[in-house]
Amino acid sequence: MRLSKAQQTLILLIQLSQELKTVTLWQKRRPNPCEMASTLPFHYDTLTFEQWLQFVFIESMNLIIEKNQPLPSEILLLPMAEESFKVLGNKANRLIDIIGQLDSLLSGRNV
Repeated sequence: MRLSKAQQTLILLIQLSQELKTVTLWQKRRPNPCEMASTLPFHYDTLTFEQWLQFVFIESMNLIIEKNQPLPSEILLLPMAEESFKVLGNKANRLIDIIGQLDSLLSGRNV
């Protein structure tokens, strides 16, 4: 039985959450409402990329799936991930791989 795109996305979101925890980038404290209110891409003026992944991307995608809404069809997170996580070196390989898989799955292209 083939998994739906939503099911595949959910699996990757779980893996992304787990990997953020593994590389100790997962945060227990939610950013304040002002930090969350940014309108810039990735909230780069108020959040780190890992905060954006955790508190904006993962939460939004889970809500979309839960409400059975259409998934985004054009995303490109990989370049931002590669830049943001290069300080981690090889520790970030799995994290970057998961993000690349999300890009591929949702955009329908090989990354």
